[in-house]
Amino acid sequence: MNTLMIEKVKAIDLAQKYGTPLYVISETQIRRKCQEIHRDFLKKYPHTKAVYASKAFLPSAMCYILKEEEIGLDVVSGGEIYTAFKNNFPMDHVEFNGNNKTLEEIELAVKTGVGRIIVDNLQELKTLEKVCQSHNTTANILFRIVPDVESDTHDYISTGHKTSKFGISLENNYFFEVLKEALASPHLIFKGIHFHIGSQLLIIDSHVNATKKALSLIEDIYLKLNTEVEELNIGGGFGIQYLPNDPVHAISYFLNPCMTLIDDFCREHHLKRPKIIIEPGRWIIGEAGTTLYTIGSIKENGQVTYASIDGGMTDNIRPSLYQAKYHAVIANKLNESPLKEVTISGKFCESSDLLIKNIKLPLVETGDILAVMSTGAYNYSMANNYNKQPIPAVVLVHDNVHELIVKRQTYEDLLMQDIIPKRLEQV
Repeated sequence: MNTLMIEKVKAIDLAQKYGTPLYVISETQIRRKCQEIHRDFLKKYPHTKAVYASKAFLPSAMCYILKEEEIGLDVVSGGEIYTAFKNNFPMDHVEFNGNNKTLEEIELAVKTGVGRIIVDNLQELKTLEKVCQSHNTTANILFRIVPDVESDTHDYISTGHKTSKFGISLENNYFFEVLKEALASPHLIFKGIHFHIGSQLLIIDSHVNATKKALSLIEDIYLKLNTEVEELNIGGGFGIQYLPNDPVHAISYFLNPCMTLIDDFCREHHLKRPKIIIEPGRWIIGEAGTTLYTIGSIKENGQVTYASIDGGMTDNIRPSLYQAKYHAVIANKLNESPLKEVTISGKFCESSDLLIKNIKLPLVETGDILAVMSTGAYNYSMANNYNKQPIPAVVLVHDNVHELIVKRQTYEDLLMQDIIPKRLEQV
């Protein structure tokens, strides 16, 4: 067969039925990843928990899949809290992250019963305490720390270095001043420590180094304050395969070294091992996504052949934002031999709107369907309306069944929030 299949459905049939650009998500792939987490982490190691980093992709249908697979949610905004709450997600399995939670978001988290609030700074701690006091309730908290480790990833998605905008510094005993304030509050229940060091990480070194620093801190907390740390959240950022030569890593590759380190450290230092929490997002959803485009104009400028698609940086801003790289195939010419290098160009009025540079493909013709692989993470969730472009639809495929889970925006949708002042209507 000379056509790309997504599960048991032809990609070209999806393009024809739903139009392009089109986000296509494999439900089976998502569930396989969740089941791998259960098998190789949750069941293998007692006293553990997994929460999905919802910023990667969170239409309502995703809440239902995760709920069935017994994976919690890591959220970073009021909108993500609201999405979980409106879709009857168990809110005690939701953890609220973020470096600048607004008062309204903190109020929403407290009112909806978010299970853990991961505190980023002292100002946030004080605000949370006031909100809890006003509602006569308590909040379970973890502190996000700055582990001061470098990660082998793009600067824009590295989050654990010394000058990161995220977390509480461990320098000059400042962390302990913040912790003491939390421990003194009747409205805040200190549960543990959280760190996140970056995204799309394909080697484990930085996770191991950050875990060592967190364990040292846990020991210091016990020795200085006689307080046990009940939970340690080691974040996510586990890398996936974008290009054919990228390594493919099982979840055990990332977690086994950290778990061995944690167990050994706690045993040697006579500490109770905390519950270990992970936050995979991209690792669960990334490879489950494929984006379909229709090839439009084809031209040569200088020595570059451009094949333009009917989407680009509005449905996948990552190549423009931090030079992310993707692989693609011609869905209707899957088994034909590559003939020529082309650059896949978006349709938008920016020179940076180049989806893939210098990819070798079969003869590219107007009307071909281009399938870009591993687009499940941070494509739909970062989509935008630049150049007044409608955001594409999202289709969920399971076996031979395909269903719309997000409708395509229309031109009318683009104007729904616009308000024309009366004085201008009279002109």
